[in-house]
Amino acid sequence: MKLALVVSWLNQYGGAERVLEVLHDMYPQAPIYTSIYNPEALPERYRTWDIRPSFLNRLPFIKRHHQPFLPLYPLAFEHFDLRGYDVVLSLTSAFGHGVITPAETRHVCYCLTPARFLWNYHAYIEREGVGRLAQWALQPFLKGLREWDCLAAQRVDEFVAISRTVQARIWKTYRRPSRIIYPPVETRLAVGRAEPEAYYLIVSRLVPYKRIDLAVQAFNRLGLPLRIIGDGRDRAALEAMAAPNIQFLGYIADDRTVRAQMARCRAFIFPGEEDFGIAPLEAMAVGRPVIAYAAGGALDTIVEGRTGIFFREPTPEALVKAVQTLEAMRFDPEEIKAHAQTFGVERFQREMAALLEGVEEKGQALS
Repeated sequence: MKLALVVSWLNQYGGAERVLEVLHDMYPQAPIYTSIYNPEALPERYRTWDIRPSFLNRLPFIKRHHQPFLPLYPLAFEHFDLRGYDVVLSLTSAFGHGVITPAETRHVCYCLTPARFLWNYHAYIEREGVGRLAQWALQPFLKGLREWDCLAAQRVDEFVAISRTVQARIWKTYRRPSRIIYPPVETRLAVGRAEPEAYYLIVSRLVPYKRIDLAVQAFNRLGLPLRIIGDGRDRAALEAMAAPNIQFLGYIADDRTVRAQMARCRAFIFPGEEDFGIAPLEAMAVGRPVIAYAAGGALDTIVEGRTGIFFREPTPEALVKAVQTLEAMRFDPEEIKAHAQTFGVERFQREMAALLEGVEEKGQALS
């Protein structure tokens, strides 16, 4: 199978890039087409990959300030020449599904979510802190971009969603059915045996939509120890509101160090709504329960009462009550670990390979 990978952009490191790494391990010869590529923002190993950015990559300032250029992204993805591939797999949260493929090439879209800035505009602007100039520049183009986005979705042969929440969005936005393949989670990273301590833990980028502010306010009231691993533009404001029982550890690059912190926490706190959410499953992989807001991908990954509990209102009061409830509960670490294993890398590789091989056979039958 001759495969090409398409990703929205490569200018930061997060969950989408972790999925891409697993796909690259599966298909190391597959070139990666993307709109912009900033190697300084990504691990060193990416520089050995066959990454093919669009013409947008040559524009000044785009790697740091990409929002003003959004009207050009449809042209960038439609410009790629994808002749000669059996299958194109787009891994995308915006624009990547809009590549044009030949009739004999099958296009599978692994959809992280339909573009938030198009279909959930006001919440996106609020949580991403988009500047007024960028808002003013984008507003006239949004209607046209929505029309293009829906048209581009009809070019896809098969959609795959990362959670039930995203599956529902794909149907509502594009009126396209989709199957679910959960993203890969590294569930077998070795950490030493450790007894749980009294502290709670967050591992997250410190940006508005992650709702770390809810956790800070809740633990200010609880007085229980909370450790926060991560960095971002909200860090200074969060530190300013935090009581002494809340400790900011900053960004930690070493996965084993982070996982060791997870293994010793009383529970992992997941206060925002995510499309899927990898970090809670990493905590569960070392046997720790999760307290999560009851929305998004957490509804797919947490078994209430057995691997964690939910709070159902996005308020500090609701989170305080959930923590107090969990304090009186006991969980079986081995049961939690076994649950996390069902979301492991091997399961993703098996399901994705079966899908892509089936797509290739379907394409050959049609040709």
